Amino acid sequence: MNNDDERYWFRAKRYGWGWGPPVTWQGWVVFVVWFAVLICAMRYFIPHRLIAFLIFTLVMTLVLVVICYQKGEPPRWRWGDRDE
Repeated sequence: MNNDDERYWFRAKRYGWGWGPPVTWQGWVVFVVWFAVLICAMRYFIPHRLIAFLIFTLVMTLVLVVICYQKGEPPRWRWGDRDE
């Protein structure tokens, strides 16, 4: 990784739009905590309140997208090696 890549927690996907797996320990912490909170919410919400779980999942996903947008490479549509 060069200096420019080190500031990004999430690299852009090679194909399509969005981000791939985390590339720094900070990104991995965000992802693991996000996933753990979602699993805990699943155990709490699903037996009693399915709609509340779906809303919670939507909010958590939006939070993850905002973090990726702020700490990841700028998103744009990519076509693989043709961009480089």
